[in-house]
Amino acid sequence: MSEATVPRLSSSLPARLVRLYGGLALYGTGIGLQVESGLGNDPWDVFHQGLALRTGLSIGTVIIGIGALVLLLWIPLKQKPGLGTLSNVVFLGLFADGAIFLLPTPSHLVLQSLYVVLGVVAIALATVLYIGAGMGPGPRDGIMTGLMRLGLSVRLGRFLIEITVLAAGWLLGGTVGVGTLVFALAIGPLTQLFTRWFPLT
Repeated sequence: MSEATVPRLSSSLPARLVRLYGGLALYGTGIGLQVESGLGNDPWDVFHQGLALRTGLSIGTVIIGIGALVLLLWIPLKQKPGLGTLSNVVFLGLFADGAIFLLPTPSHLVLQSLYVVLGVVAIALATVLYIGAGMGPGPRDGIMTGLMRLGLSVRLGRFLIEITVLAAGWLLGGTVGVGTLVFALAIGPLTQLFTRWFPLT
């Protein structure tokens, strides 16, 4: 598909808000799909699930709490939150809890695998949508940006952060499995693919 034929979303405020909140809703659904699959979550949600198991809170509540704490780390990194950042903190956990509540838990490996695939695809598309709204990155994404400004490569920064939360989440009882591996291998290429249809700029 050539650049001239790539459809671009409107940059009007209503369109950007739809893109932002639609992306957050889709991201929460993706989290719910991976959690309900039982085959393994992405690194951050392994951590969120582990904390939820230890505290008795819902995963969504933990997502909100951790998002708020991570946002405090933006201060020394001199990052400035936007509407998208604050919306991510508040709404992502709510959407995740809603998806977990509404989605039936699959009992067959085929359906569990389908949940993983749909979850990873949903998260990749959601990432492109809400970041492309141009209203600020999520709190966890902002940490990567801040580290990059301090001279650390995004790849190394992301690896160090995600391996740390993955290990901590696993020790807390979060689910690590084939779904975690699928996420790690597929999220980058899928996100890049979706930028062809939903450009970030």
